[in-house]
Amino acid sequence: MTAAAIPLTGASSSSLLWDFVDWKTAKAEVHRLQIRIAKAISRGRHGKVKALQWILTHSFYAKVLAVKRVVENRGGKTPGIDKIIWKTPQQKMEAAQSLTRKGYKTQPLRRIYIPKKDGRQRSLSIPSMKCRGMQALYLLALEPIAEFHADKNSYGFRPKRSAADAIGACYYALSRKGSAQWILEADIKSCFDKISHDWLRDNILMDKEILNKWLSAGYIDQDVFYQTELGTPQGGLASPTLLILTLSGLEDMVLKAVSKRKDKVHFSIYADDFIITGASKEVLETKVKPLVESFLHERGLELSQEKTKITHIDDGFDFLGINIRKYKGKCITKPSKKSVKHVLASIRETIKSNPTAKPENLIHLLNPKIRGWANYFRFSCAKRTFSYVDHCIHMALWSWARRRHTRKGAPWLKKKYFRSQGSKDWIFSARTTKEGNEITYVDSLKASSVAIKRHTKIKAEAIPFDPRFTEYFDERERKPVKNDAKSKQPSPVEMHQMKQDSWVNRSWP
Repeated sequence: MTAAAIPLTGASSSSLLWDFVDWKTAKAEVHRLQIRIAKAISRGRHGKVKALQWILTHSFYAKVLAVKRVVENRGGKTPGIDKIIWKTPQQKMEAAQSLTRKGYKTQPLRRIYIPKKDGRQRSLSIPSMKCRGMQALYLLALEPIAEFHADKNSYGFRPKRSAADAIGACYYALSRKGSAQWILEADIKSCFDKISHDWLRDNILMDKEILNKWLSAGYIDQDVFYQTELGTPQGGLASPTLLILTLSGLEDMVLKAVSKRKDKVHFSIYADDFIITGASKEVLETKVKPLVESFLHERGLELSQEKTKITHIDDGFDFLGINIRKYKGKCITKPSKKSVKHVLASIRETIKSNPTAKPENLIHLLNPKIRGWANYFRFSCAKRTFSYVDHCIHMALWSWARRRHTRKGAPWLKKKYFRSQGSKDWIFSARTTKEGNEITYVDSLKASSVAIKRHTKIKAEAIPFDPRFTEYFDERERKPVKNDAKSKQPSPVEMHQMKQDSWVNRSWP
């Protein structure tokens, strides 16, 4: 039996090899079922939705795609409480076969803590590989529902949308001469940890038994078991989608209660961070904010009083690492000072912690950081900022070279660690020799070599589960992003942003 002949449901796949799975066919078959689920939910046929979800979660193709997503995820090499990792093709195929509803029991999550920028610690709960696989499997059946219900201007954790789309929505809402002048910067306090379990059980259209097992799994912290009564784990694959469904309806509720044209209310939502524009400070304080607080309270959530504030556009505000501000009536988006400070601190720490490293090894450590950061901000007015970052990196590398050779002068150091090429000078470089005595150079990437390109915001009505927009999404993916660093492999930050695209639609043929 060939990989292309694998049936969608029913037949045993124990003899099939992981390396021979036809991934193109698998994705096509799963996407076909997702389209049917989205069509059924748009027509209010909840019974049909449940039947199609059952078919999808019991299909062989969906199971192998779920395992593939888990092992290729950034945390695919991080074990849960059982210390099991799926490495070999045989383990992956056996894992796919084990993703069954019957007899499935969740394991407690492993709790770890990650330091935050402000010195505090963020808790992260890591499920076992089996639980992550089940979440990825049932997420395939839940995504079409989340996309149908999600708010029009919600962009986080959704395919086909990105942080650049969220920034684009802010720019379009604020850039015109008659646009809103005031912005409510909202942040939800401990969002993932506070979502009401009762609300999720009553409102999430999926297998209730599986959902209950996820919510009541508990976690282990320093060998002590704790029961979970609120929230969803931040390390779970399904948690972002559950958050999208929890916050869905916020935009529609507020817009129905205000005059969109008179009050100039617009949204841009990214996960638990969102901004709302308004014609005046009073509109945001007396009309919009109470509605938001009431909406969140129903779901067990509340706004963070420390991070939630109302700002005038002339003073500017930071959103997703971008500073948005009007200068003499012109709206400018550029990397925030916090973003620049953070990336420079990370790069300087890398340089200082490798005082005796070979130049080529140091370059291989620095280039992904520089490329990922520059690619994220390349859609803003960042050319001057890129040049400033390049200058700071150059000074850090020059200090690194001087500390290595305290008795050598500047001409000697420049000749050893820097080179010129055309009109470019002071390129931090490492010379390597290949077979045939061919001399090649490994150069440190400059942020300013990444071309600035204005991002085209996604259409609000476009949804990948609607066949009408198939050509639209194909065209967006075919559009090349011209970049002087295009020969380089995408960084983890860039890949994360590419995977975070999203959609929402309310009408179906």
